[in-house]
Amino acid sequence: MNSGDAWVEGPDGQRFWGRFGAAGLLVHDSRRGILLQHRADWSHFGGTWGLPGGARHEGESAVDGALREAAEEASVPGDAVAVLFTSVLDLGFWSYTTVVAEAVRPFEALVADPESIELRWVEVGGVTELPLHPGFAAAWPELRARLVGLAD
Repeated sequence: MNSGDAWVEGPDGQRFWGRFGAAGLLVHDSRRGILLQHRADWSHFGGTWGLPGGARHEGESAVDGALREAAEEASVPGDAVAVLFTSVLDLGFWSYTTVVAEAVRPFEALVADPESIELRWVEVGGVTELPLHPGFAAAWPELRARLVGLAD
């Protein structure tokens, strides 16, 4: 597959990572909370907390891209999660898909590449106490409501 590792520039000059869009994996574990990634300082919005994820490959589905990126960055085993739903931010020229999944068996998330400073399970109510990646911060209220709605 053709890697999508490149910047896309929007009409207002903003830059977005992923020629074919990007995707991230939000893993929820009913006992441990949400798996968050502390982004490397050199990365886009470095030092903030967000989701394991990144650029999609050409022809790769958002779900496959999110699972691949989470495995590469955080050692998330694909068979340890079940996809619940997706949420798409579509800007017309670029899109980001959050793939929300439930942990179906315990696993240890491990920093697997230099894109992470740390990985941490955070209680749902504690997510906003961290300095969040701006895109994740904007999406979190709706994602949380949908995730909590499934548990009701």
